[in-house]
Amino acid sequence: MNNYQHLTFRVDNHIGHLTLNRPNKKNAINDALCLEIEQVFINMPKDVSVVLFSGNGPEFCSGLDLSEHTAREPFEVVVHSRMWHRVFSHISNSGIPIVAALHGAVIGGGLELAICAHVRVSDETTFYRLPEGRHGIFVGGGASVRVAQTIGHGRMTEMMLTGRTLSASDGERLGLAHYVVPQGSALAKAQELAATIASNSRLSNWAMASGLARINNMASDDGLFTESLLTGMTQTSGEVKERIDAFLNRKKSS
Repeated sequence: MNNYQHLTFRVDNHIGHLTLNRPNKKNAINDALCLEIEQVFINMPKDVSVVLFSGNGPEFCSGLDLSEHTAREPFEVVVHSRMWHRVFSHISNSGIPIVAALHGAVIGGGLELAICAHVRVSDETTFYRLPEGRHGIFVGGGASVRVAQTIGHGRMTEMMLTGRTLSASDGERLGLAHYVVPQGSALAKAQELAATIASNSRLSNWAMASGLARINNMASDDGLFTESLLTGMTQTSGEVKERIDAFLNRKKSS
């Protein structure tokens, strides 16, 4: 267990467990928490195949810690936002599959954090909100790209303008979560999925976690070319033959 102030991190069976640990603040994000997340990914042990995100307490993450909000000049706000972008890019671009277990509030910056995960499991208590319009601000942690790509810019615009709350089932329908499970069971389901992902080829996991989002941002011809490069890398590894042989042998014996 690493010595962090605002989160905990441990590795078990090649799965890294990162838990937001500010329950008295509903796991609200401040700069210190952001920078600790960055340090986890900078110092990620090489044997970690999957990272599992969760939140300690009744909420996953209630968003930006407004109690620590500081008045800044415009350029200082830009630099601050770019720090969030840098930290969250460590998550989405690490090449390591990320599974998030969501419950309770997934609000503002908490949604910006959650949407970085490649697989998202919510329980029935989960709710989503983008309240920036109510606070007179704009998103600054990447939601205008990642959330908008997930649910469409029109739906995101409506969420921000109205401050509406989306339920767990709404979130699944729109793609904010891939699974909805009974109250209290998101972490167990996320652990099950993380174990399945960890059993995949590390190279193919890297290709899927790194390649698909980038291909989505490319022109079609560039995306198809990149797909061929990733196919060439993954299908020619020694592990592939072993896995395919094992699959064929199972079919013969069944």
